[in-house]
Amino acid sequence: MAVLSGRTRLAGVMGWPVGHSRSPRLHGFWLERYGIDGAYVPLPVRPEHLGTALRGLLAAGFAGVNVTIPHKESVAAFCDTIDASARRAGAVNTLVFAEGRILGSNTDGAGFLANLRAHGVDPAAGPALILGAGGGARAVAAALLDCGVGVRFANHHRGRAEALAAALPGSGVLEWEARAAALADHALLVNATPLGMSGQPPLEIDLSRAPAALAVADLVYAPLETGLLAAARARGLRAVEGLGMLLHQAGDGFAAWFATRPEVDEALYRFVAADLIAPRAGPAGVPRCRSSA
Repeated sequence: MAVLSGRTRLAGVMGWPVGHSRSPRLHGFWLERYGIDGAYVPLPVRPEHLGTALRGLLAAGFAGVNVTIPHKESVAAFCDTIDASARRAGAVNTLVFAEGRILGSNTDGAGFLANLRAHGVDPAAGPALILGAGGGARAVAAALLDCGVGVRFANHHRGRAEALAAALPGSGVLEWEARAAALADHALLVNATPLGMSGQPPLEIDLSRAPAALAVADLVYAPLETGLLAAARARGLRAVEGLGMLLHQAGDGFAAWFATRPEVDEALYRFVAADLIAPRAGPAGVPRCRSSA
């Protein structure tokens, strides 16, 4: 365990609740790996206390924080600067405190693309079908659109999908009931819903019409091997689990707060995944994570 000094750099993750977050585990791994005099702590903050908490952390000398549910959208009102990634994603997940100012960005889209590439999937290979219309779906769609690929949303509530498509020119909408039939026209399927998460109903989709080249990505990482990913592997499709996205999206914040660019590798993956399931090795299992550098 690291011994902290009077010059320790501080960061953390802010949410309500926040006990589910794996971010302290992964940032703690990096801090120990690189011998950094720093700490990354969970910060449970009620929505009505968000502004007070941010001003307090800024005054206390924190280097910055990650932001998770339910603060990703509301925190923008407290930022002095919002970068293009956050504007495109419609949410903020990373704050850097510098010279009394709060700088907001969103690393989810970049983390998603890095995770695809780490699994040997080219984000620009072809059109993407995204299931869901929440913040995760928007961040992923914005990143894919910026790669020059077409995106379509399918959501239980079509109105939410239409609103999201209107905010992201170049994207479109199809009926939820048409999701399986539409797979033949896509190169990537992304589950950006909570379906399949521990404690949630499974995601129901028939993959029998999926082309052999279809890649299947799930933003859910608890459990690590969701029903969707298991079904994709059973059909010989390339499957991309959600934990890698969490790991890759964390690097930019860590670099800004602790002045070190961290590596995403198998050792980190196994450490963070240890409280989910032990990741499998080899061609039939979870592909090894590689550096996003």
